[in-house]
Amino acid sequence: MKEYSRTNTAIFYVILICLSLMSLGPIVLMLLTSLKLKVDIFNEVSTFIFLPTLKNYNAVLHDPSLMRYLGNSLVVGLVSTVLTLVMGCMAAYAIVRFRFMGRDTVSLTTLLMRMIPPAVLTVPVFAIWTFQYQVGNTLHGLILVYIAINLPFVIWILQSFIEQVPIQLEEAARVDGANPFQVFFLVVLPVIKPGLAAAAIFTFRIAWNEFILALVLTNRATRTTPVHISLFMTEHNIDWGQIMAMGMLIAIPPIIFTFVASKQIITGMTAGAVKG
Repeated sequence: MKEYSRTNTAIFYVILICLSLMSLGPIVLMLLTSLKLKVDIFNEVSTFIFLPTLKNYNAVLHDPSLMRYLGNSLVVGLVSTVLTLVMGCMAAYAIVRFRFMGRDTVSLTTLLMRMIPPAVLTVPVFAIWTFQYQVGNTLHGLILVYIAINLPFVIWILQSFIEQVPIQLEEAARVDGANPFQVFFLVVLPVIKPGLAAAAIFTFRIAWNEFILALVLTNRATRTTPVHISLFMTEHNIDWGQIMAMGMLIAIPPIIFTFVASKQIITGMTAGAVKG
């Protein structure tokens, strides 16, 4: 029995190491490429032996438009995440706790809407945003699009967390004199903090990395960092060194956001375990 258990443990760690290498492989390749000159990038002889340089990072960081595009991405990502969470948790609470006609249909529809690829929405959204509402090439127009894209998934994922909140907690709060808003904000939201953090990570990463709609709905002043990276590719040249350097730099904010939000997940799960 012990040998069988050791074999299973060894297989588990081997699989875990393989998955880790598969996940870290593209990141390591991007980092190595960002430290190479053009001669080393297109050199087929060696991939790991080269003289590292910070020339690509220096060129990217000295781009005067970089901070503006990073600011645009941060504004779009953070504002769309906050608004999506506010509307999503309220909608999910209404679907779970209230009884109304078509409740199950609404719940299923929210998930089906998330299955629509953003590329399919590009032409109609561009036409509506530009010619009817005239919010094309603006940050708030892009924020509204990202809210509409991410809201169905946030509603769906938060429903499962709200369903696990004991109804007795809300009833006890009402007995103590809490109104519906106090019950929602002071009782329900602290309990579903891990779900909010998970939804925030998903929403922010989608808004930060989305390219197609950002390319169509922004201009020179409002474009985001993914669109800015595409400018390194022209019909005459593709500067892979600067593209990889830019990719490493714009990966930092989502990583920081993920670590901050993941702490809320761990804190919420630990608090729930202690209370249990």
